[in-house]
Amino acid sequence: MTLATRLAQATAVLALVTGAAGSASLAEPALIFDLGGKFDKSFNEAAYNGAERWKAETGGTYQEFEMREETQREQSLRRMAENGANPVVTTGFGMSDPIARVAPDFPDTKFVTIDGWVDPAVHPNVLSINFREEEGSYLTGMLAAQASKTGTVGFVGGMNVPLIRAFGCGFAQGAKAVNPDIKFVSSMTGDTPDAWNDPVKGSEQARALKAQGADVIFAAAGQTGLGVLQAAADEGILSVGVDSNQNHLHPGKVLTSMLKRVDVAVYNSFIQGEALDLTPQLLGLKEDGVGYALDDNNAALITPEMKASVDAAAAAIIAGELKVHDYRSDNTCPAAPF
Repeated sequence: MTLATRLAQATAVLALVTGAAGSASLAEPALIFDLGGKFDKSFNEAAYNGAERWKAETGGTYQEFEMREETQREQSLRRMAENGANPVVTTGFGMSDPIARVAPDFPDTKFVTIDGWVDPAVHPNVLSINFREEEGSYLTGMLAAQASKTGTVGFVGGMNVPLIRAFGCGFAQGAKAVNPDIKFVSSMTGDTPDAWNDPVKGSEQARALKAQGADVIFAAAGQTGLGVLQAAADEGILSVGVDSNQNHLHPGKVLTSMLKRVDVAVYNSFIQGEALDLTPQLLGLKEDGVGYALDDNNAALITPEMKASVDAAAAAIIAGELKVHDYRSDNTCPAAPF
């Protein structure tokens, strides 16, 4: 065997070892989107933006899956884990139970449920990330009450679950803080996951709330909410977007958007990778997990006085001086019968 041959073989072996080590230490993360798709301009798209930010900054790649039906939840989790993805990040509370079933079968894989809950004492390889939606919604409710000319504000929720009612309750509390006499009207889209993906019904509900006097309507309903925003713009009233900044969808017609930083949750999970800290997270105003959107698309709708009032309220919430009631704590809302 010549020296050249030996060198070639040695180089090949080194490449194989190096490549194997690299692939073992740099597992791809994965993102599983909830029903509605990654381009829902709301919750899922926020998650997508967080993953894409990570990709742009690191040059890394990630696996993804868009569910089309409920039966794909557990199937998609197992597929990603079997493919070696780590961590596997999921969006939507509907993934919690499937994760609890799958996680024990893949103890070396870390799973993330955003908006869900899996007991870390039982499943130590699962991270639950949740948000104080009521805090961000409180601020948008204050803005809505100040912008309303009819003295009535509305709320359209997606699937009828405590999480979505928490948005509406926070919104009502903020509105009542500004105007104790303001009227709050609301509707929920449905009791199944289909409630997230029905813009036509969202449009119908927005028009029904307008008929009850609402001239500012907050939509927390995924793609269904896009119908709410469209109907509000068509009817000459204002809307409030949710999760992602939706101000640009109807410039000058969307009063603001309640930001829920799902993008940050995904980005941080991807950045930590296999070293992911599994301590449960609850992200509110203090953690920059929620907020309200102000940009060129809605600047003309938010007066300096309005901005000053919500910024002062946000500071009080962060300082612990103002407590916003969380509907999920007892399934009641002190500001509205809802």
